[in-house]
Amino acid sequence: MESFLKEHRGGESVLDLSPRSTVGGGVEDVYGEDRASEDQLVTPWTVSVASGYSLLRDPHHNKGLAFTEKERDAHYLRGLLPPVVISQELQEKKLMHSIRQYQLPLHKYMAMMELEERNERLFYKLLIDNVEELLPVVYTPTVGEACQKYGSIFRRPQGLYISLKEKGKILEVLRNWPERSIQVIVVTDGERILGLGDLGCQGMGIPVGKLALYTALGGVRPSACLPITIDVGTNNETLLNDEFYIGLKQRRATGKEYYDLLEEFMTAVKQNYGEKVLVQFEDFANHNAFELLSKYGTTHLVFNDDIQGTASVVLAGLVASLKLLGGSLGDHTFLFLGAGEAGTGIAELIALEISKQTKAPLEETRKKIWLVDSKGLIVSSRKESLQHFKQPWAHEHEPCKNLLDAVKAIKPTTLIGTSGVGKQFTKEVVEAMAAFNKTPLIMALSNPTSQAECTAEEAYTWTEGRAIFSSGSPFDPVELNGKLHVPGQANNAYIFPGLGFGLVISGAIRVHDDMLLAASEALAGQVTQEHYDKGMIYPPFTNIRKISAHIAANVAAKAYELGLATRLPRPADLVKYAESCMFTPNYRSYR
Repeated sequence: MESFLKEHRGGESVLDLSPRSTVGGGVEDVYGEDRASEDQLVTPWTVSVASGYSLLRDPHHNKGLAFTEKERDAHYLRGLLPPVVISQELQEKKLMHSIRQYQLPLHKYMAMMELEERNERLFYKLLIDNVEELLPVVYTPTVGEACQKYGSIFRRPQGLYISLKEKGKILEVLRNWPERSIQVIVVTDGERILGLGDLGCQGMGIPVGKLALYTALGGVRPSACLPITIDVGTNNETLLNDEFYIGLKQRRATGKEYYDLLEEFMTAVKQNYGEKVLVQFEDFANHNAFELLSKYGTTHLVFNDDIQGTASVVLAGLVASLKLLGGSLGDHTFLFLGAGEAGTGIAELIALEISKQTKAPLEETRKKIWLVDSKGLIVSSRKESLQHFKQPWAHEHEPCKNLLDAVKAIKPTTLIGTSGVGKQFTKEVVEAMAAFNKTPLIMALSNPTSQAECTAEEAYTWTEGRAIFSSGSPFDPVELNGKLHVPGQANNAYIFPGLGFGLVISGAIRVHDDMLLAASEALAGQVTQEHYDKGMIYPPFTNIRKISAHIAANVAAKAYELGLATRLPRPADLVKYAESCMFTPNYRSYR
């Protein structure tokens, strides 16, 4: 990936750093958010010490009925709450019971968002303790529907909206955000939300959801997270004609106008928050995603989850699957349906890992990987007409017009779907994979569930239970011929929270491909024999905080090794250090 981006940016590498000094040391834990500060007394500061009615309206500090008798006296809460004092655990039990009463996932999503707005710690307590149940509610697939209806369900802003109206004033806009110690920004322009297309300003649901996972799964402090939507218009006619649409009602800005706004934004971010703030680009259209990653990879700490995060989590699944498939990564042949950000990003990281293992040149290892786009198999005879990010995958071969022909011609051991178009892995395609593979690996990665290339049940049924199956959105286990098959979920949420947290705790100033490989290896290492026995190639999400700590430690170790870490001295035990720095949602005691 870096090798491709390096070519695109004229030979410049992320390791070619300008000799700028960066400040070491941590950021003060003002709100008492990290595990290390759990037992310390906290002063509930807002602008002044929050008390009385204002304390109950402050989501950072509000504990609802869990305020103790002593705290009610000290902070003027007498009479503002019913007399009963209950524990956080009882609050959690009550709210989970309430959320389970909703039939529609969107209503559960709205209930969770409302909880976050009134009691932040309780929101994260629910999400951390019930991660497998609530992850599909606060993120994919439900977040897709939430974005489509964001204008209708919009209650209060949850991040910063930067539109063309703010051109020339973006630094001022950033300073309007109440928190100063920002460590992670997730930003979108809403042009390619999941598999749903251009949702414009309503794409804000994605940065909000991603950052909730940075905190719940990765341990990044909520106060250090900032969701941002850059509104340059939308080409979605339905939204342009919707009276409830909350964004700019104009066609998308492109070209110089677009890139000038992004340049001002990236400059303002560094000026306001410094060198070590992580900027995650999310759901940008292919042409802009590669351009932005290439342009800012050497000057900012940037990461694109669609390109790099997806690649890392899929590579982890592939590495883990070798225990079931046999052989090394270089022994396998990979065929992708979809040659956009995700497809080419995954392909490049696989090629890098094979190159690292075999010491073969990257140009050679790329030949193990084939891609199919809307016009068929990408081959050398098409090279002149291909977009730049597809060109490295144009190999010598006869043209194939469709996926089935490509499967029969290439005979891949692994079929990976990143097309964003549902039902593309037809019965004929899957049966063809099963015909020449004892154990075909099928990864239907497109989100949300409705856009998955096939379902788990289809993959297992059409291969007579021989397939190893993984998807982007969750599927239930499938019982076939008396055996229970547990599908894997190649969810980016395995990788990006731990990766981001590793960058934060090491004070990294650039993202390097070796960090992505380190994250993949750490995730693959968390799959146990018990999981393999069920056909799983990813560990269960119930252990995600432990998994994230190991990923963060691996990424941080690589940052120190590459000379990209600024938090010195290096901690002796990075796993233990990561765990101590993690946000915990337990209520703090107030002075």
